[in-house]
Amino acid sequence: MIPSMKYSIALSIAALCGSVLSAEPLKLVQTVPLPHVKGGFDLMAADVVGQRLFVNAEDNGTTEVIDLNAGALVHTIKDMHEPKWAVFRPELKKLYIANGDGKVHVLDSDSYAPRGVIEFKEKSNNLRYDEQAAQLFVGVGKTFGAIAVVDAKTDKVLAEIPLANFPKQFEIDGDSIYVNVPSANHIAVVSRSKKAVIATWPVKEAKDNIPMSLDRAQHRLFIGCGPGKLVVFDTQSGKSVASLDIAPDSDGVSFDAKRHLIYVSCGEGSLDVVKQIDADHYEFAARIPTAKGAGTSIFVPELDRLFLAVPQRDGQSAEIRTYAPAF
Repeated sequence: MIPSMKYSIALSIAALCGSVLSAEPLKLVQTVPLPHVKGGFDLMAADVVGQRLFVNAEDNGTTEVIDLNAGALVHTIKDMHEPKWAVFRPELKKLYIANGDGKVHVLDSDSYAPRGVIEFKEKSNNLRYDEQAAQLFVGVGKTFGAIAVVDAKTDKVLAEIPLANFPKQFEIDGDSIYVNVPSANHIAVVSRSKKAVIATWPVKEAKDNIPMSLDRAQHRLFIGCGPGKLVVFDTQSGKSVASLDIAPDSDGVSFDAKRHLIYVSCGEGSLDVVKQIDADHYEFAARIPTAKGAGTSIFVPELDRLFLAVPQRDGQSAEIRTYAPAF
């Protein structure tokens, strides 16, 4: 089949799917109120087997533990300092929580008792984990930037890889780590083996490149930008291949590989859904109204659920909304 015919067919199929998506790509199936939480949230982590969601209530200084089966709050981890991100490791029975004061708290994931603290000079932010290497990766910095590498068996820092400035969200793919560095308006490509930045990719379409997700099968990186852009990069060429208008203030981008959909939570007050036609072609599919400031979300493929954190504001109580894909 010639490429132009293949693309035309893909467009036709996408158009049919788009009409379905526009009706209801995501359905709200559960809401968990958190009336004691004041302010906003940062990122979340899920315990798939135990059906728990760990939600960082950044402004409240707590991490909230939600029982997804019961649809209820079951525990509050207190005395955090602007908790930013969480990683749950069942094989180690550890819960890692990154904090704005530079400390990564290590807790027992069953009892929530402290097991240690990993300290950095400045803010610890995003966390990622490589199960095969048993390594935790930490985005570090406020006046500087680095990706720290931690041995998860001993919780000792193995290395700090310097960046041009502080990192936001990042993804690991083999030897490569792709890091959003918004103040430099680029994506830093870090080599784990060389422990160094080996390339930088400018994000020319918009500033404030903060949330990120990855389609590993097709080597595509999805970047959300604050002014209201979703930019798609080819990680093999380092070039952007597509960009779409989305609502402003995105802080969560998730790729649903099963449905070839990208879910973007935007603080302006919507979940924007983008359809992946093929690796280089995308179209806006739907906008689902949510709430002002609700920019934090996570899609958990194993549960087939998207979780959205709604902050407490005047006239609006904090809550966690759970959405299920409609097809």
